[in-house]
Amino acid sequence: MSMLMAGFGRVNVTPMLGIGVAGYYKERFADGVLDDLEINALALACGDDRVVLLSMDHCGLKRNVMEVYRKHVSEATGIPFEAVFISATHTHTGPILEEGSQDTLIQEYYQLVYRKMADAACLALGDLKPARMGWRIGNGPNVAFVRRFRMKDGGIRTNPGVNNPNIESPIGDVDERVNVLRFDQENGDSLVLVNFGNHPDMVGGNKISADWPGFLRRTVEKSLDHTRCIFFNGAQGDVNHVNVWPKNGDLNDTFMDFDDVSRGYGHARYVGRVMAGAVLQVFDKVEYVEVDSLRWVQREIKVPSNMPTSEEVEKARGIAALHRAGKDEELPFQGMELTTVVAEAERMLDLEHGPEEFSMPLSGIGIGEVALVGIPGEPFTGIGRALKDTPGFALILPCCLVNGAEGYFPMKEAYEEGGYESRSSEFKAGVAELIIQEGKKLLEELSH
Repeated sequence: MSMLMAGFGRVNVTPMLGIGVAGYYKERFADGVLDDLEINALALACGDDRVVLLSMDHCGLKRNVMEVYRKHVSEATGIPFEAVFISATHTHTGPILEEGSQDTLIQEYYQLVYRKMADAACLALGDLKPARMGWRIGNGPNVAFVRRFRMKDGGIRTNPGVNNPNIESPIGDVDERVNVLRFDQENGDSLVLVNFGNHPDMVGGNKISADWPGFLRRTVEKSLDHTRCIFFNGAQGDVNHVNVWPKNGDLNDTFMDFDDVSRGYGHARYVGRVMAGAVLQVFDKVEYVEVDSLRWVQREIKVPSNMPTSEEVEKARGIAALHRAGKDEELPFQGMELTTVVAEAERMLDLEHGPEEFSMPLSGIGIGEVALVGIPGEPFTGIGRALKDTPGFALILPCCLVNGAEGYFPMKEAYEEGGYESRSSEFKAGVAELIIQEGKKLLEELSH
């Protein structure tokens, strides 16, 4: 008889209109709501051990914010700080949320989420019931695409535009595996945890939306009676929804946005439905496994900073000044190339005086023979694949933006090649390989 117990909680964290919208290098303010934002919580208990996994519809919460929220959840529930696992889904149509802001709406929202995060955890713990766990891997075809390309002119570009004749080939390929965990409560609901790596940046504009993860949750719950769904995004740093070579009806429900990216609320709905289909593929045929222990580990890693030279800083000042003055037309770039140059300049100015290294947490949760690895930023697909291949567990779920949102973690070769992610990253080449190395050590600790 399994010792496992599982519970679910959900709270609404849709912000007020007028608040700044996070996700782009341009100002946006919320002028409407397409669908609600949520914090979803999965609480697990085994004997005296308890953990809580929280997933918030947000672009990404910095470590200093996460630590305040984790401490509050820990104090409200009695769960150890290291056993509080908070992730952002990475929707690009959610509000700005930061500590110490002078903006009244952001201050109010910060406090709202502070309370709601603990509420979600408490609701999940209050729902704990004896449960069994099963897992299986589904498939999510043709909704995630590599977003970095070699160009015929010899350059490397991120999101080079749909049907761009200068595209030569994508760099890498997509991991289409959809990790599904199912927890069946006795005399309760089935709780489904879904893990897949893809950018939720499909909606655009100024209206609040949970993007495709919201559609995924709602579609699963409409399709399966007495089921609740929670989503944790995976290794998505070099992957998004843009099919640069569309055919037939691939561009239905999309428009071409300012940065040469095809977006559309209808496309987010489509991706959510495909991902829900991946859950339905395997839901009835999961492999149930005994769970006799819960474990948690947090491992601190030190990462060298990608500091600029003095010459780079001077050039960056000129680019940033034009962008901040609203004079992008005076910069000789368009679309995603413009975003790349601006992001690179801001990174250089941020790091002009250091620090020389960053400290970041890797977080691990072990549920019997299943492990979740929390990475505090946006890992490339190569990181996710390497962690999934670590021996010792039946299933490993790499999760991005967990307990921090510290930036992009590109593979070493991406720094040599170029592109938005490596040029904007605050970390030196080698960060991805360090995360893989330390992540495997974390999994080794977690297996004991």
